[in-house]
Amino acid sequence: MSDAETDDAELAEFAGRLFDMARRGDVRALAAYLDAGVPANLSNGKGDTLLMLAAYHGHAEVVTLLVERGADVDQQNDRGQTPLAGAVFKGEDEIVATLVRAGADPYTGVPPAIAAATMFGREDYVRLLESAPVTGPGE
Repeated sequence: MSDAETDDAELAEFAGRLFDMARRGDVRALAAYLDAGVPANLSNGKGDTLLMLAAYHGHAEVVTLLVERGADVDQQNDRGQTPLAGAVFKGEDEIVATLVRAGADPYTGVPPAIAAATMFGREDYVRLLESAPVTGPGE
């Protein structure tokens, strides 16, 4: 194995550990890596960001950390999904509220969070998302 291949393998392993931290909710370790320069919008091969993984897996502290560190709350993965839609899908009330406060757009993504809330009969989410300080399509 060449030095470049070794470096690539080590980098992939390191990135994998970071994504696992987001999935597990390891806020302290992830904060240390962000402090050391890891980008808050780091994404994996599927386009999932640290924020997407933390939101989908229900880790409100990590979501808050990433939002505070400038993570893009509307960044879509390769399937067009957003962290807000993932949190709506999983019924993560605190995370949905955090992302809305951070300016997440309920009308972006596939499906948009507002559509997911409607589909799952979450009228509480629909009201929250409709009151979000963003504009809908065409506005």
